[in-house]
Amino acid sequence: MGVDLRQVVAGILTITMFVMLGQMLHRDYYDSLQEKAQGDAHDIEFEGSRVSVKDSLVGALEGNKGPWMDDNNDLNPCWPTLLSDEAVSSKGYVTFSLTNGPEYHISQITDAVMVAKHLGATLVLPDIRGSKPGDERNFEDIYDADKLIKSLENVVKVVKQLPEQVSLRDIAIVKVPTRVTEDYIKEHIEPIFKSKGNIRVATYFPSVNLRKSSQDGETDPVSCLAMFGSLELQPELNAVVESMIERLRTHSSKSGGRFIAVDLRIEALEKKNCHSTGVGGSKTCYNAQEIAVFLRKLGFAGDTTIYLTQPRWDSSLNILKDIFPKTFTKEAVMPASKRSKYLESESSEYENVIDFYISSRSDVFVPAISGLFYANTVGKRIALGKPQVLVPAEISETSSLATDFISPYISKKNHLAYSCFC
Repeated sequence: MGVDLRQVVAGILTITMFVMLGQMLHRDYYDSLQEKAQGDAHDIEFEGSRVSVKDSLVGALEGNKGPWMDDNNDLNPCWPTLLSDEAVSSKGYVTFSLTNGPEYHISQITDAVMVAKHLGATLVLPDIRGSKPGDERNFEDIYDADKLIKSLENVVKVVKQLPEQVSLRDIAIVKVPTRVTEDYIKEHIEPIFKSKGNIRVATYFPSVNLRKSSQDGETDPVSCLAMFGSLELQPELNAVVESMIERLRTHSSKSGGRFIAVDLRIEALEKKNCHSTGVGGSKTCYNAQEIAVFLRKLGFAGDTTIYLTQPRWDSSLNILKDIFPKTFTKEAVMPASKRSKYLESESSEYENVIDFYISSRSDVFVPAISGLFYANTVGKRIALGKPQVLVPAEISETSSLATDFISPYISKKNHLAYSCFC
């Protein structure tokens, strides 16, 4: 049977047309994906990990370190060389309470020590009061009383209880602004103390800002000691915090045991109304989805371990766990034997303290909420040499380096803590 040359040519042309059509369809489809994902693509080098950034798509190309920073232990306390060796005098008593959570406790301890020191008075160990009426704890339930007394022995005399012969009716209540100065004490508090003999200090907060200012002058070394050298957790509670940190690190084997702590509390977000913006278009708080996108665009891998300060899991956090599956709240990482004492109590004081100290010791801290928790956590981290505090922002189409979002407290070295460490 003869072969019709025209049929052969027609067959070849038909096959060629199908091949060309297939190539065109493939290129159109591929190009459409590129247009959607391309943006202003560029590569960033960060601690040996090359990251490709294309709009919201972030992937590690080399290495697995991610945008982590090393700790910095170059700073040391300045105050030991500045403290005087004057004998500690004692006349009258200064009492006070710790309230509103650990971020306030630091300032309250500092102000009370300053007042007692400059009045030459004896400081009475405070009780701890929660937000609910009747919610009171002993100082030793949370903090190490012996450590505080020992650390302050050359500054002020500290007793655990007010002597029985001192009547509460003989104690004058004095409101003191946070970051109280020696001049303020002499002008406003000393006359009352001389008149009554004993006072109760109640710190109020005109501002939650802990920035240094030119008006501050040199920070009092007594203030530095009280703020950074006197307050530690009591041994049992500290062991719980350490065990939780260790458990978080075991989930982080691919990132060298490093993890992120995010201060994100649903109740606080609802109160702050995160949809509104502040000065310059910056927001005062960010929700779970915004935090997830922020961290992902900075190049943190999907297997990064994240600790949230949210008391219990909430469905609004699911989007964060979808992007970062290793996201935990405290009930998931606390030893089961400790949950009844520290999580099932009617008081939230234990939980607040645990959050504060884990946030202070994490490798990265991200404050989804502005306020004093953020400010005092930064101060604690400066003291511990942990500078990676990333302030969230809505990153535009092209991502930035993590260093672009380091807290101004640290990048500008304008936190009060830098007056105490050198």
